Amino acid sequence: MRVDAELKRIAARMFDLMYDAKGIGLAANQVGLPLRMFVMNLAGKRGEGEELVVINPVLSKPRGTEAMEEGCLSLPGIYHEVTRPRQITIDAYSLTGDPIRGELDGMLSRCVQHEYDHLEGVLFYDRVAEGARQQIEDELEEFEVDFESRQSQGGIASDEEIARFCAEIEQRYCQPK
Repeated sequence: MRVDAELKRIAARMFDLMYDAKGIGLAANQVGLPLRMFVMNLAGKRGEGEELVVINPVLSKPRGTEAMEEGCLSLPGIYHEVTRPRQITIDAYSLTGDPIRGELDGMLSRCVQHEYDHLEGVLFYDRVAEGARQQIEDELEEFEVDFESRQSQGGIASDEEIARFCAEIEQRYCQPK
């Protein structure tokens, strides 16, 4: 992925969206961008904590397990306990193009895994035990109905418009030169 002024602008806008939604992480594909990138700030407030931009992450060496309640900006108001590895190793790139490599644990590890899952097309809901997942099926159906209604009324871009936009971004950032 090419790191340029436009990618930096996109990352800044992603932070704006994340803070506006009162989140601590946001993956590019959550906002319709076909990029393997996410932003995070465990403090969840501009000017506090550390802002991280993670590009093309690879996670490895999961160790231990830990259960904790998670929520997601993609599914507001839905929370459930998710078991994840307690520690992981990350290899990625920063917004300056520098390599990121480290052993992560605690909340940083959990948040990185959550955002990485988004890049892989996985929601925290997919990691909830099957019996517990049944409890939130109705809430998920409400999201689908609301989305389809807003899309049919023009409040949300059509599937074709979304696909065109994603193709443009992918062409710009994901094609080898």
